[in-house]
Amino acid sequence: MRPSGSAFIRSAGLVVAVLLLTTSATISRADTTPSPSATPSASSVFPSPTPTPGATPSTPAGGLGQPRKILTGWIPYYSLKTSLPSAILNADLISQVYPFWYTLRDQNKIADLYTPANPSTPMSTPLQSMQAAGFKILPTITDGTAVDPKTGKSSQLVLSNLLANPTSRANIVSAIVNLVMQNNFDGIDLDFENFAYVDSISTWPTTQTRWVQFLSDLSTALHAQGKLLSITTPPLFDPASGKKGYYLYAWSQVAGFIDQLHIMAYDYSTSSPGPIGPLQWTTNAVTYAASVIPASKIYIGIPGYGRDWVTKVIGTCPTLPINYSKTVAPGVVSTVVMHDVAALAATYGATPTYNQTFAESSFTYQKSYNGTTATGALTTCTAYRTVWYQDAQSYTARANLVSQFHLGGLTEWTLGMEDPSAFQSIRAVALAIAPDSISASLRAEATSITIGTPTQVTGAFALPDKTPVVGLPVHLQTQAPGGVWTTVQDGVTGSDGTFSTTLTLTGNTNIRMFSDGTWQRLEGDTPTIAISVNRSLTWSAPASMKAGVPYSITAQVSPAVAGVSVLLSNGASALTDDSGKAIFSVTNSTTGFTPYQVRVPADQNFALTQSSFVIVWVR
Repeated sequence: MRPSGSAFIRSAGLVVAVLLLTTSATISRADTTPSPSATPSASSVFPSPTPTPGATPSTPAGGLGQPRKILTGWIPYYSLKTSLPSAILNADLISQVYPFWYTLRDQNKIADLYTPANPSTPMSTPLQSMQAAGFKILPTITDGTAVDPKTGKSSQLVLSNLLANPTSRANIVSAIVNLVMQNNFDGIDLDFENFAYVDSISTWPTTQTRWVQFLSDLSTALHAQGKLLSITTPPLFDPASGKKGYYLYAWSQVAGFIDQLHIMAYDYSTSSPGPIGPLQWTTNAVTYAASVIPASKIYIGIPGYGRDWVTKVIGTCPTLPINYSKTVAPGVVSTVVMHDVAALAATYGATPTYNQTFAESSFTYQKSYNGTTATGALTTCTAYRTVWYQDAQSYTARANLVSQFHLGGLTEWTLGMEDPSAFQSIRAVALAIAPDSISASLRAEATSITIGTPTQVTGAFALPDKTPVVGLPVHLQTQAPGGVWTTVQDGVTGSDGTFSTTLTLTGNTNIRMFSDGTWQRLEGDTPTIAISVNRSLTWSAPASMKAGVPYSITAQVSPAVAGVSVLLSNGASALTDDSGKAIFSVTNSTTGFTPYQVRVPADQNFALTQSSFVIVWVR
């Protein structure tokens, strides 16, 4: 169940090394990368989020509204020319992407694979394009510890042993968190496949314990920074079924630590012709995953490629000008990219057939190879070939699993390999299962009140057609000026779609309500209302004064705080004492009628508070 041998695929001018498996297993994506010399310059592959003229728009035609964002995918460092435009042109379906750019070399080093492959374009360029498209960015880190980069030789248990040691495990956690924080990534995706494909199966029980502890440590560190933890693993199955799958990844034990699980639901068939990821096999993995992990965390990995097997060869294959003696032989398999499959079938007059059981398509064709033998004699051979791949119907079937299980979505390996019709099929499902938007409003009985005076606030929540949403959990939040939002009350909407409550505020306050997002509905957010609060102010002044004689005017301010400035209309000022009292000494020299008013200026916490005018007779 581990890889053996390698082959290469060429797509859009890119040579991609694909590690083949000798039995039904999952492809080791850490090895599906080209050598740096095979990677083209990335100087012109980073598109603006605005589609170029003639490009397929991301907004669905007909004004049907926004689809649920159920698509994600990997963007390898070696195929930016196709992967990044694919993501941006389908941004209506995509909320996050996984740049396939890093590998762990040792406990202190995470190697950057992007920069050596794209020396003319800084990493910030594609990242800015992704951010401008509104994507969350969770780069993938693969396990590069098992293979010596100089000799190419692999060793077992390298990463497992590093995770066993508390010091080296902590170093790896620190290196990952630093990478995320320094680049302001939204999180990280781990694709540690060597546990499954390099290490012996006999080591799995030991590695499993180390893996779980590592994810616990990493989750704590990332979540403390508000970052996400994603993992990508081969399939697991319900142990009760007798088919455990790659159980060392321990989905049930890591469910509380991870935010996302990407199931590599592809490469079921590798050594002989068959489906890439048959539907029932995929469904079994999803069913088990959803029984131990919240469904919203689960993503189904879908292949953007298929496989092309040689099943029989008639004749003697030439060795010149190309040596086909090994590449065209029974059992040899190559990889085809989905967007090239239709042309391949048409070239050889083949008609693809969709298999309803597997939810995949296949066709057979014959290809002849002409040349000479090593001695110069003319020769020819004919290869009988069988192709299996997933197409638009296949993607529909897997998108329907997202709907059935209320999953997080689908994740393509890799973006840019697909035929455009495949994403259109996902879009059709995503539109059908798009959550309802919520129209939310908020009103307050009064937006200017005196401290201690209660005021009623009411939030109203309705569907786009103005139908009230009944029984909707909602939350009331308040914010002091310059402060943080705090939830002060939870409630449920009534039969008219509203929730009302009474607030008694102690200072200027912003208020808002919101409803939780669910599978059926988006989160509903009301506009913010600012409620200004006046201090309580009382004061006393004599009805009359004798000219030239000093009199006291006393103001009482609540809440009682020392040092609050209080102004008198004649220009005098005083500060409150600990009891909230401010005393003015007033002397009037001119007889007649004089108006007096007391004011407390506005500050961050309170609005301007002022009394009415009082007319004093100066005799």
